[in-house]
Amino acid sequence: MAAAADLSPEELKRYGRHLVLPEVGIGGQKKLKAARVLTVGAGGLGSPLSIYLAAAGVGTIGVADFDKVELSNLQRQILFSTDSVGRSKLSQVKARLNAMNPNVRVILHETRLSSKDALDIIKDYDIVADGTDNFPARYLINDACALSGKPNVYGSIFRFEGQVSVFDAKSGPCYRCLYPEPPPPGLVPDCASGGVLGVLPGIIGSLQAVEVIKLIVGAGEPLIGQLMLFDALKMQFRKVRLRKDPDCPLCGNKPTIKGLIDYEAFCAPKPLSCQGVSRPTSDVPEITVEELKARMDGKEDFFLLDVREPNEYEIARIPGSTLIPLGQLPERYQELEKHKRRPLFVHCKSGGRSGRAVKFLREHGFSTAVNVAGGIKAWS
Repeated sequence: MAAAADLSPEELKRYGRHLVLPEVGIGGQKKLKAARVLTVGAGGLGSPLSIYLAAAGVGTIGVADFDKVELSNLQRQILFSTDSVGRSKLSQVKARLNAMNPNVRVILHETRLSSKDALDIIKDYDIVADGTDNFPARYLINDACALSGKPNVYGSIFRFEGQVSVFDAKSGPCYRCLYPEPPPPGLVPDCASGGVLGVLPGIIGSLQAVEVIKLIVGAGEPLIGQLMLFDALKMQFRKVRLRKDPDCPLCGNKPTIKGLIDYEAFCAPKPLSCQGVSRPTSDVPEITVEELKARMDGKEDFFLLDVREPNEYEIARIPGSTLIPLGQLPERYQELEKHKRRPLFVHCKSGGRSGRAVKFLREHGFSTAVNVAGGIKAWS
């Protein structure tokens, strides 16, 4: 970070409630003034995130976005108002943030961050905050931050739930350690099709701002190696511990990713033979969760396979299930050989990944493999 600059009399008064905090004080406020933070996305997460960073006195805030304001944005994107509809988002951002705090320098990057410009843009900042809503952008930001040695303050939202973490490959796991591969297109709906509670990004974006400020002033324990989960319907926060994957191609012991790739292609639909696992077909046999529960209650003999990721399994699981993530199935399906003659029920979150797993297993001689329709969501 740049050398900390002195605070003016106006700034001493503006940040007075910070200055009396022992964890911040004059020294911490000077660090905030000297800091340079890039927020990627000026939408639901980027709005509260950038507003609170400006209010806190972060000296330089970069904002990268390329979109125009739509009427449907206003339910959650508090940077904008009704008269902003149809105009470029970034045309509104600078005025809004400087109205909040004229001491802040706002740098606009009117671009869809890509493999061509991400490293060049990120190099001028100390911290990057990911406020995007799609998988190609998340993997791009993660990889660019890891390659640049910058912390990535991550947030995501869907319906009534949100996630926050700090991915810093120098001292903890990266996004690829949590999600080695993107889900198949269409398996995870976006907010446009699945919806989102309007205040939810305000909560998650504010938590991202908290993590950014903690990293700058050196206070508290940042969410490095931890994933914060928030459920608005239950008003419940939970933390899941994350481990650095020694085999991660980006930050593991023997990294193979040395530069940025084509992330649209990486997240695109895979060929039928991808990883040896085929796409499901309509003739994949299924069992309902009610039927599964009845068999459990009747103490029937069967094998229950969970093909989700380890972090999903840690959060919630069906009793008696065994975890083999879908991406590992082609290398590990032989472990199921001793269960070949038993009914083999396979589940994931909602039935998509497990359908692919059932098709793969049946193609490899597991004729008793059956998909659990609806997955753990239906079970819940």
